[in-house]
Amino acid sequence: MIVDPQPQARPPAPRRAPPTLSCRRMEPAPAAFGQAREQLLALVNDLRPQLHRYCARLTGSVIDGEDIVQDTLAKALYALSMVTEVPPLRPWLFRIAHNAALDYLKSHGKRFTEPRDDLDDVVGDEPADPGVVRAALSRFVALPIAQRSAVILKDVLGHSLEEVAETMSTTVPGVKAALARGRGKLREAEAAAPSFDPAHRGELERYAALFNERDWDGVRTLIGEDCRLDLVAKSQRRGKAVGGYFARYADQAVRLAVARLEGQLVLAAFEGDGAAPAYFILFDWEHGRVQAIRDFRYVAYVTDDADYELL
Repeated sequence: MIVDPQPQARPPAPRRAPPTLSCRRMEPAPAAFGQAREQLLALVNDLRPQLHRYCARLTGSVIDGEDIVQDTLAKALYALSMVTEVPPLRPWLFRIAHNAALDYLKSHGKRFTEPRDDLDDVVGDEPADPGVVRAALSRFVALPIAQRSAVILKDVLGHSLEEVAETMSTTVPGVKAALARGRGKLREAEAAAPSFDPAHRGELERYAALFNERDWDGVRTLIGEDCRLDLVAKSQRRGKAVGGYFARYADQAVRLAVARLEGQLVLAAFEGDGAAPAYFILFDWEHGRVQAIRDFRYVAYVTDDADYELL
C-alpha cells in the first residue's frame, strides 16, 4: 500500500511593515522653526493673560476662557511645525484663539455665533466708553459674536483697527460697524443675576473648615479614591497621587472661603492677609466625596475678570 507523504508545511508569510500615514519622507524642521517655537513659548508668558481676557469675554466665563487658551496654545505649537513660513507670532496667536473660541461657542450651542454679523455698514470710530472696559463678562455674551469680538479686541485689549480686522478676517470698515453697534448694545445691556444650586454649599464649607484648620487627614476623608486633580497649566494627578497636593499647602498661609463664581459654587483662595481672592478652586462632588479638583493657582490672572461673590 502506498502511503501519501505528509503535506509540506507552508513557509511563513513575510511580515508586512505597518502602514504609515504618508510615504513622504519627514525632513527635520529648519532652525528657524525651532527658534520660532522658543519665541512663541517666551511670548506666551506675557500674552497669556491677554488671550484669557479675550476668550473669557467671548464665552462669558473665566473658566471656559482658560480652557480655550490652553486649546489655543496646543493648536499653535502643533501648527507651527506644519506651516511653510514662520508667521508674525502675536497676531497669529490671536487668530488661533479667535477661531478656537468660535468653534467652542458653536459646539456648545451658544447663541450669537455668526462671525460676520453686522459687518456691512461703514460708520465712524468713536472713542470707547470706559464703562465698556469695566463691563461684567455676562454682558458681553448678549452681543453677536462679531460685535463682541471687535469690542473686546479694540476697547478692552487696545488693538488697532487693522489688528482687529486681521484677527477677525474682515475689513476695517466692517470692524467700525461692529464696534458702533456693539458699544451701543453693551451700554444698554443689564447683567442677569446668575443663579446657583446651594446643595453643595455645606460640603464646600466643611472642606474649607478642615483646610483652614490644617486638618489634612480630615480633608483626605472627603476625597474619592479615584479623584482627579488638575493644577491648571501645571500638572494633573489621579488617585493616590492626589494626596501630595495637600502637603504642598501645609506651610503656606492660604485660607479658603465659599464663593459664587459665574453661577456655581467654588472655593476662593486667599493668600496671606489679602482681602481679595488670589485664585479659585472648583470641585465635582458625588455622594459626599470629591471626584475632581481644578485648582487655578498657576493661572491667577483668571481672577482679574471674574464675576464672583463671597458667601
